This record gives sequence, C-alpha cells and structure tokens, in this order.
Amino acid sequence: MRAAPAGPPPDAPAPPARAPRRRRVPLGTRLRRDWQLLAMVAPGFGILLVFSYLPIAGNVIAFQDYNPYLGDNPWQAFTHSNWIGFGQFQILFDDPAFWDAFRNTLAITAFQLVFFFPLPIVLAVMLHNLLSSRLRGLVQTIVYLPHFFSWVLVVTFFVAMFGGAGLLAQTMRDAGMQPWNVMTDPDTFIVLVTAEAVWKDVGWGTIVFLAALSTIDQSLYEAAAADGAGRWRRLWHITLPGLRPVIVLLLILRLGDALSVGFEQFLLQRDAVGRQAAEVLDTFVYHFSIATGNYGYGAAAGLFKAVVGLVLILAANRVAHLLGERGIYAKS
Repeated sequence: MRAAPAGPPPDAPAPPARAPRRRRVPLGTRLRRDWQLLAMVAPGFGILLVFSYLPIAGNVIAFQDYNPYLGDNPWQAFTHSNWIGFGQFQILFDDPAFWDAFRNTLAITAFQLVFFFPLPIVLAVMLHNLLSSRLRGLVQTIVYLPHFFSWVLVVTFFVAMFGGAGLLAQTMRDAGMQPWNVMTDPDTFIVLVTAEAVWKDVGWGTIVFLAALSTIDQSLYEAAAADGAGRWRRLWHITLPGLRPVIVLLLILRLGDALSVGFEQFLLQRDAVGRQAAEVLDTFVYHFSIATGNYGYGAAAGLFKAVVGLVLILAANRVAHLLGERGIYAKS
C-alpha cells in the first residue's frame, strides 16, 4: 500500500495568499474621472510641447543649405533647400570663432561650478540654522528679490557700481588712485559675470536646498547633540548626507546645461570687453547664424551643443550610480 504524501506540519504558517489581480480601468473611465487634473496640466503640457518638443524637428536644417526664402511658406523652403549632409558641421568645426566660443563657454561653466554652485548650499544651511523664523523670512525675501530683475537691470546696476564713471572708480579718483573700470576689463570678465550671476540667482537657488533640509528628521540632530556632537559634526554627518541626493541631481542637470551659460547677460557686455572674452555659444549662434540668415549653420551649432549636453548628463548620471546615488534616472 502506497503511503500518502506528507503534508505541512500542523503549526506551519499558511502560504501567503496571492494578491488579486488589479483590474485595468478603461481609458474612457479614467478620462471622465480625472478630467479636472488633466485640464489643470493641459496648459503646461501645451507650452512644453510647442516650445520644447516641436522645435526639435527643426534640427533637420542642420543637414541642409537652408534658405527661408525658397517657396511661399516654411514647408516649401524646407523641401526646396538642398541637402548637404554634414557639410555645416565641417564648416563649423573649421571655424576658429566657434572654438573660441566653445572654450569660453567651458571656462565660464567650470569657474561657476567651483565658485557659484556651492553658494546656494551654504546660504540654505545658514538660513536653516536661523532660530528666528521672522528673520529667516526677511533674509529670504531680500536674497530672492534680484532673481526677478532682468539682465538689463542687473548689468546697469553693476555699471553704476563698477563702471568707468561708477561709484568704485569715483571713490578711487577721490583717493588719488588710478580708477579701475571693471566692466571693460577682459581679463576679469569671467569673475564679473560670475559675480552678476551670484547676486541675481544665489537666493533663488536656495529654494530646493531649503526644501531638502526641511525633510531631514530633527530627531537625528537631537540624538547627535545628546551624544556630544558639535555643530560642525552634525553638519558633516547629518546635514550634508541629507542634502547629497539633491546636490548630485542638480549637479547632473547643471552639467547637462553646461554649454548654456546665458545669452542676454553676455550679449549686453560683449562689445564692452570684446568678442575674445565674451563670446559664448549662445551669442555665437546669434551673431554668426541668426544675424546673417545662415540658419543651417546655427542649427548645426545648437545640435552639437545638445549632443555634448546629453553625453555629459549620461556620464554624470553613471558616476552618480557608481557613488550609490540614484541620479536623474535608474534602471528598475
């Protein structure tokens, strides 16, 4: 007689029940249910589509000898323009002015990563440690305000302070010294534009870091203080590790935008210090493409800048994964 198979012992826990399969809600039902949310995001999605995604199709003219005056409309101009493959890129890479603008852009980006990027972090930590909420709100309002000034106003302010007839030069004349016109010195232009960017945007850059600081569990600080940790040790072992994911994320995004250091700020000051010091890729595209009507040439420069930015983002995100951070995306 065959023995019956042994079953589980009487005291063995029952196997977990399989979760019921979630029923997929039909698309029509979801649209009727969430139409308020969809209507709320529709304007933002429309702006993103029109101004960010549709213009990507225009990169195709980088491979054409594009002439906007061929035909009666832009579509006819596109279809009648000759295809030249990578001819625009060959002209671009043989242009010394392009490489001057490229070097200036990289130099300014590197300088601002070292001397500008850490400042919002420092300011956010200082504001977070203020005991008085009213004083913190007052300081935040003061440092946020310049962000809403246009670059015309910012440059005008710096001219009034550091220009040839500005406050600094006048003070030096009254003291019997030779005045120094900071606004027209190409050797210190990189410091000037970084100072302008700091004054304008350092307060605005603290918003994300203050939000990240508010998510750190305050009991960690209390436990560290009870264990005898001083202010600097709490900063090093609690605050900075809590900010590290946000710092890595913003650093990756900044590297992806490394070749876009600004347009209006440099356009306003280009004539004062000269093209060799102030020409960046954005102003190069304007002066050598838009102003001359050579749109295919400018599209080639813009496409090159986008490809370099994509490579920097992918490389920085890979480094973030090696350091144990999520970055901007991670494989599931």
